[in-house]
Amino acid sequence: MNNMEANVVVDAKGLSCPMPIVKTKRAMDSLEAGQVLEVLATDKGSKADIKAWADSTGHQYLGIIEEGEILKHYLRKSSNEETNDKKHPNIIDNEELENKLEANEEIIILDVREAAEYAFNHIPGALSIPIGKLVEHLSELKKEAAICVVCRTGNRSDLAAQKLAENGFKNVINVVPGMSQWTGKTTGINQ
Repeated sequence: MNNMEANVVVDAKGLSCPMPIVKTKRAMDSLEAGQVLEVLATDKGSKADIKAWADSTGHQYLGIIEEGEILKHYLRKSSNEETNDKKHPNIIDNEELENKLEANEEIIILDVREAAEYAFNHIPGALSIPIGKLVEHLSELKKEAAICVVCRTGNRSDLAAQKLAENGFKNVINVVPGMSQWTGKTTGINQ
């Protein structure tokens, strides 16, 4: 199993979201269709993030090999006909979300960060479903509800918003830039 051959290796060890995705995208852009990319990461969130990014862009996520703390992701670049680097069209910024909260609008705030990220700091009342577990928890969400999706920077929430829309959710909004620049109320373990 360890005789995996990649055309290009990207070192994203020690980096956290969104940098493993940013480096993966840059490297993928330089590859030819059919070539394989190996991404070395230590961020546990990359397990869901890189696969979700590959799925949303049309590139093939081949799999992951875990060697201690190192996560080795393997992706195959698809041809231009296979790719579709899309973004969810409905977006609001942090201030608009804060205004919705202050106006007591009926919205669900869906936090798709990893459970540990959520535990330490989140918007009061936000529902935690990490992006890697979203599909198995779709039945817990109402398809007609207004759902504002947040993550740390807007990347994972974009992928989650796309996934929700693909599954029949009509009123989904991606919140950017997300928790990395959130100035509104928060709660968490140490608060």
